[in-house]
Amino acid sequence: MYKVIKGFSDLNDSKSTKSGKLYHQYNVGDVYPRHGIKADINRISELEGSENAQKEPLIEEVKQE
Repeated sequence: MYKVIKGFSDLNDSKSTKSGKLYHQYNVGDVYPRHGIKADINRISELEGSENAQKEPLIEEVKQE
């Protein structure tokens, strides 16, 4: 499980509307990925590192005890 540490709009999670694409917004403290969405390891690595649009980590892994 991953926790959002900096808010972002997920450019890989969108829906089409009459006025264009609407991207899912993640806020600090949200769980990533949201319920019903499966993220691949490459996307998780991108969001954990600086190889994303914001150039900084956006999520971190939460270790389950």
